[in-house]
Parts: sequence; C-alpha cells; structure tokens
Amino acid sequence: MDPESSFELLQLVKAGDSTALDRLLDRYLVPLRRWARGRLPHWARDGADTEDLVQDAIVHTLRHLSHFNADGGGALHRYLRTAVMNRIRDELRRAHRRPAAAELDEELASDLPSPLLKAIGKETLAGYEAALDRLREDDRELIIARVEWGLDYQQLAAALGKPSAAAARMAVSRALYRLAATMKAALVK
Repeated sequence: MDPESSFELLQLVKAGDSTALDRLLDRYLVPLRRWARGRLPHWARDGADTEDLVQDAIVHTLRHLSHFNADGGGALHRYLRTAVMNRIRDELRRAHRRPAAAELDEELASDLPSPLLKAIGKETLAGYEAALDRLREDDRELIIARVEWGLDYQQLAAALGKPSAAAARMAVSRALYRLAATMKAALVK
C-alpha cells in the first residue's frame, strides 16, 4: 500500500470527494478484516460478525477524517486499526453487560395473571365489594371472617357467638348464597 497515495486520497476526502472516500474504504477494508478476524470471541457476538463490526468502525471513522492529521507513512492504517480495536472493546464491554441468551419454552406458562384475568379480577372484586355492602351486617361479618380472614368454623362459632362449628358453617353457607344472589342480580341489570 502506497502511503503517498493514501495521503493524497485523504486530502481529497477532506476536500469533500466522496469517490476518494470509497477508494480509501476499498483499500483498508480487507486488510483490517483480516487483522480483526478472531479478535472478537464468539460469545460476544450478537448476530453481527467481525466483518460487519470492522466495516462499521471504518465507515464511521472515515466520515470523521477531518480531525485526522497524518504524521507519516502508515498513520492512517494505524488510526483505522485503533478505531477497529476500540469498536471490538466496546462490543466486549456490551457483551459483559447483557445477560446470556437463553431459549424460552413457548409452552411455559406464567404464574402471573394475564391482562384479561386482571381486568376480570378487578371487575369481580368490585362486584363482590358492592354486593357485600348490600348485605346485612351479620352476613357481612360471617363472609369477611371466613373468606378474607380465613377463620375456621370453630373459630367463627367462638368469635360470632354461634352454638357450634356446624351452626357457623351453615350461617356462612347462607350468607355466601345471599352474596352470590346479590352479585348475580347486579350482573343482570
């Protein structure tokens, strides 16, 4: 590679000659690809290979040649090689920051509710609370103690003054029936 002709091409590029930019790209692309091959480990690639990385680095660098001052033979080649190496280092840093790629099983179900279930849940909860407000006070207490607080029937009997766990179970059953009927009536309207 003739350093004088690269210097001349560089001067033409700085003067705005786009064909000179293409000739510089043609001149340095192949040797830099050869130099960079194998310097980017396979695990650090994300679909782009080393050749693409080299081309991106060179094109970006050649567009900003107005800031470059050649200080002798081979200066442009060293400048471009440094740009490619910096791009490889950037890619390595980026690869270390991202998590390792993993295949996801399409059949894997989420434990989270879907947006539809969330909407239905909010609507059902609103209906439940509205129907609960329409019940008598003692029915409300029975349902809240059993459903929301999770008291068993023996605890309910003691807390609400029922004679036995069976009596508490029957009272909760009747209160839940009235709650369901109230919720159904609200849906029909």
